[in-house]
Order: sequence, then C-alpha cells, then structure tokens
Amino acid sequence: MISFPSPIRTIAVLILAMAGAALVHAEQKLLPAQSDIAFVSKQMGVAMEGHFKKFDAQIAFDPAKPETGKIALSIDIASATLGAPEMDGELPKATWFNTAKFPQATFQSTAIKGLGGGKFEVSGKLAIKGSVRDTTVPVTLAQSGAITTASGVLTIKRLAFKIGENEWADTSAVADDVQIKFKLALSGVGKL
Repeated sequence: MISFPSPIRTIAVLILAMAGAALVHAEQKLLPAQSDIAFVSKQMGVAMEGHFKKFDAQIAFDPAKPETGKIALSIDIASATLGAPEMDGELPKATWFNTAKFPQATFQSTAIKGLGGGKFEVSGKLAIKGSVRDTTVPVTLAQSGAITTASGVLTIKRLAFKIGENEWADTSAVADDVQIKFKLALSGVGKL
C-alpha cells in the first residue's frame, strides 16, 4: 500500500470531495413533464391564465447550504399559450412578446436565502423582452420520494418589461400586474 505524505493526502481528499459535490449537482434535473409555468393577467377585469409549454433549468442546489446554490431558468417565449388561437397569434407580435427579437426570458440567481421550513428567497436577474430587473422570488420546496417540487408565485409589472406596448399600455384594458405561478419538479436535490 502506498502511503502519501499528509499534505498530499489532504489535497487528494479535497479534490475527491469537490468532484463528488460536482457530481451531485450535475445530477439535478428539471422534469418538464411534471412541471408548469403559468402567467395570470387581467383583461377588462377578467383573469386570463396562460402557460409556457417549453422551459429549462440548470440547478446546483444543496438545501443544507442554500447560499452556495445557483439557478438558471430559460423560457421559450414563443411557447406561450392562452388556449385560444386568436390570442395565441397575438402573443409573438412586437407589441407583446416580440419573440422574433427576444425568443427567451431568463432568470439567473445571484443569491439564495433559506428561511426555514422548506421556504427560500431566490434573488436574481429576470430578463424579458430586453429588459432586466432585479427580482426576489419566494420559493417553497416539498419532497416526495426522489422528486423535489419548487413552487411559488411572483408578481411582475408587465410594462416594466415592455409587454403590451402602444394602445395596450393602457392598464384599464390590461392590468399592469401579472402573476407568474410555477411548479418545477426536480430530481437529484438533497434532503430538506
């Protein structure tokens, strides 16, 4: 058996520990078929709910050390649907999402704070239609077997992101507040 001097052994253990941590994070995956991102706005006082059909996330998160986590979410904006063909045909246009110029919305975390009881605050940069805003997202984690579900609701101001320009900027027709509701099913997250 080869015996390495203590400093070399310490370095080897650190390298193996970092490699193991990287493997744990590499295994965390979004399960799109079990996930949902919805948006709710009011038009003429009537709530309208839509969904994004395509999105992805890269996650490196340890519930025991949330401050070391990183989350990156991307949403294919052209996948937005309100469930009505005539409205769905309007969403990609320049007045609304301008998907030809801005095909994705993104969220990149800058800090994650544990609040206890499976609750977290995830701060980061939300980019939609060329506008970037600092945002704090309340997230609740729940686990069932090997699946961790991250859920929450975030309210944004659509006009801050230039969604619904020109005649649609009138907030008496379409409210400025838009709720983003999410339920993201994840695999590979450590125990809460």
